[in-house]
Amino acid sequence: CAPPEIARYRARVSGPLLDRIDLRVEVPALSSEELLGEMAATGFSSDIAAARVRRARELQRRRAGKLNAELAGEELQEHCRLDRQCRLLIAQARERLNLSARAIHRALRVARTIADLEMTEPGNETGPIDRSIGPAHLAEALQLRRAIP
Repeated sequence: CAPPEIARYRARVSGPLLDRIDLRVEVPALSSEELLGEMAATGFSSDIAAARVRRARELQRRRAGKLNAELAGEELQEHCRLDRQCRLLIAQARERLNLSARAIHRALRVARTIADLEMTEPGNETGPIDRSIGPAHLAEALQLRRAIP
């Protein structure tokens, strides 16, 4: 579709409905060379991704007794501890992006999941269950939460 058609369609979707979508990511088309060459050379397969997701879900259940997507407001405060820098980032994002409380909670859940997936990378030891998220996790989650222009 042409950009004006896309913009017209997106304008029809309401803010409260968009708040219920955790991630909005634009994925550009890959060239044949990228699809068949570089991706095959990375050694990152669906099996590896699935194993990391399973480990992250296990970690979430050990930490909170449920998945990050199921965490309520008070549980988010407990399992998504924010340092001063993260609190400042949230305040700036709320101001600039006009985020609702629901959108902020969704971003926190996504940031917690990003941190959990990072803990499942090969070479990362999953020692004590970390309850804090870093500014990089939060920034990435806010980027994934934003509406794509």
